[in-house]
Amino acid sequence: MKEIRSLAAPLFYAFSAFLGLIVLLFVGVFLYSEDPSLFRVKQKMAEASSESEAETETEWAPKDVQAALTSGEMDEMVEYGYHLVAESASYMGPNAEDPAMQFAGNTLSCTNCHLDYGTKPGSASWVGVVDRFPQFRGRENREGTIEDRINGCMQRSMNGNALPEDSKAMKAIVAYMSWLGEDLPKEKEKMYKGFVSVELPEEAVDLERGKAIYTKECAVCHQDNGQGVAAAGSGGAWVYPPLWGDDTYNDGAGMHRVITAAQFIKANMPFGVATWEEPKLTDEEAYHVAGYINSFTRPEKPNKEADFPDRKLKPMSTPYGPWADNFSAEQHKYGPYGPIAEFYMEEYGIKKSK
Repeated sequence: MKEIRSLAAPLFYAFSAFLGLIVLLFVGVFLYSEDPSLFRVKQKMAEASSESEAETETEWAPKDVQAALTSGEMDEMVEYGYHLVAESASYMGPNAEDPAMQFAGNTLSCTNCHLDYGTKPGSASWVGVVDRFPQFRGRENREGTIEDRINGCMQRSMNGNALPEDSKAMKAIVAYMSWLGEDLPKEKEKMYKGFVSVELPEEAVDLERGKAIYTKECAVCHQDNGQGVAAAGSGGAWVYPPLWGDDTYNDGAGMHRVITAAQFIKANMPFGVATWEEPKLTDEEAYHVAGYINSFTRPEKPNKEADFPDRKLKPMSTPYGPWADNFSAEQHKYGPYGPIAEFYMEEYGIKKSK
């Protein structure tokens, strides 16, 4: 009798366990039929992780420069850098109180071209720019620093003189640019780099067509005479900067090249309307109006012939020689650029797009 009882206990527990498994199985089948997603734990975790990553990506946005300035959260050097690039004429140009700080030769501000205080895609944004240096520059035919690049603008776009590399002003400008690029996600770096591309027409610039486009799309801000609109009581700041004449970028600036100017115009003009994602002007319109703007006189950059020691590296739309080809100065300035691009590919194996 004792032996039967000793066998009954294990059998009872085994039967109970088996019955429990059957119940769990039926419950599981029922729940799965009602909501299969309950059993996709790994899938749910992966989806949650992806959503979290997506949220992190969309959360990043360029600095709200004015908000940071108003709140006082800018570092002192960053704020000084901001004033140098946003109020250049007064801080390092002709209107600077200290004659020793009058480095810029015109009354433009750096932010007249590097729009939204250097944060706008398609306008040679400064977001992430510091991390791209040192880099090789064909114009000097050597690897250059971010300070070299800034001084290139000072001598060309600002028609002035180089800042001392160890000066407080130079360090402040670099600090401001570095601040703009803080925590820039890798996947967004390309968006803030350089200009948009332009498909070049297979024809030279048509100055009459360019004038018509300028009159329709540009003159309302920059005026018929291209001299822009100054801010009231600004002491030289511009609401809309001059595009030609004595108080603008010189003929050694990158913006004096038709292709570069067309790329900038496509993504940014008319101001406040066009973006790099949704331009208003067509590639052809940007091309012709860029040629028209650059058909007028502007300050001359001295010693331009020293640019691009390796002449093969000179952009084909550079309007001043010498060049590593026999195309005319007129064609280098106004196109058509297809034959020039073909020559460099056949002769030197160099693919040129600007």
